[in-house]
Amino acid sequence: MRGRPPHLSFRPDVERELGDLPMKALIQRVQRAEVRVDDRTVGQIGKGLLVFLGVGLEDTPQGSDELVEKIIHLRIFENPQGKFDRSVLDVGGEILVVSQFTLYADCSKGRRPSFTKAAPPSKAQELYDGFLNRLKAKGIPVASGLFGAKMEVHLVNDGPVTLMLETPISSGRGS
Repeated sequence: MRGRPPHLSFRPDVERELGDLPMKALIQRVQRAEVRVDDRTVGQIGKGLLVFLGVGLEDTPQGSDELVEKIIHLRIFENPQGKFDRSVLDVGGEILVVSQFTLYADCSKGRRPSFTKAAPPSKAQELYDGFLNRLKAKGIPVASGLFGAKMEVHLVNDGPVTLMLETPISSGRGS
């Protein structure tokens, strides 16, 4: 099944508060991960990062560039002393990317989440595909889910280490 289920569909008729909506990535360091659609594996990785990517109404390709750079250089893998000092590039890891519009859920009113701040499917898929292409251009092995499909995600979290990133990302460089 492609597209959002009817009860989670994008509602262009709903007035939105746009403000500064970031592109969002929920990142998990994994020993391995796999995504399945209709009992068929569509993407899998070994050691690396599982990235759930949410695209918002105001997201742009530039925000995608920022997020890719941050993710591939994020030092969340341990060195021999057990300190977070290595990136997915440093450890020769892989990345599995899964589209996740529900990262834009607004649960502030009622009991049913609203997803009006998520980008409509056509825009979200364009930015999702661009994000994948930018990652692949960095020479990292990249796998992905199937955009808009109902997916099963299986993973073995390593740590666990789970981080939320949002654009715009601060330009300050930390150690």
